[in-house]
Amino acid sequence: MDTVFHPTWTVGVIRVITQDQEQADAHGLLIERAFPQVRVVSRCIPDQPEGVHDAATKRTAEPKVIALACQLVEQDADGIIVSCADDPGVAEARAIVGVPVVGAGESMATAAALHEGPVGVIGITPDAPPAFPRILGERLLANLVPDGVRDTRDLNTPAGQHAAITTARRLREEGAAVIALACTGFSTIGLAPQLERAAGIPVLDPVTCEAQALLALLA
Repeated sequence: MDTVFHPTWTVGVIRVITQDQEQADAHGLLIERAFPQVRVVSRCIPDQPEGVHDAATKRTAEPKVIALACQLVEQDADGIIVSCADDPGVAEARAIVGVPVVGAGESMATAAALHEGPVGVIGITPDAPPAFPRILGERLLANLVPDGVRDTRDLNTPAGQHAAITTARRLREEGAAVIALACTGFSTIGLAPQLERAAGIPVLDPVTCEAQALLALLA
């Protein structure tokens, strides 16, 4: 029987909320389970306890993301994932580091564009992250924030998760054919399958999409 060779890549995952290493590793572990050919090194940017949830926190995060991307490439990362739907520092890092760099926002929007019909977005900011209108154009149906959710930490509560389910059903009622989750905090708690069952339409998981996007470039 022929032996199938699976290449191994080292991927740097940048988290934009400051956490301990065990929490920082959460997205990397999801990627390694789904894609055994990948080894992930996860790092958090410093001094960002609320993550990225508005223009000010995005501006603060960008230079930190760029610096961390450079460090990870110096440590032999084959590619970089910025695990945030706002894609802070992605374009700038891409121009500097010499390896593929993807962000969750552009990865999600590109994956959503492969589906037919209107795209509903559930996020944590009043406006959809920039990649969504840029890539989807008029197919972007709506960007909704679950009641009571201000930043990624609010998703990790029963109230936040219940509000997300209500929001997913609302998007389906408004005509969405697919839902994109514009915050990687949804991946941390594994909420996409539950939202998909509740809404009855495909729900795209951010960490899965960003990993698939990077692997397509590395391949």
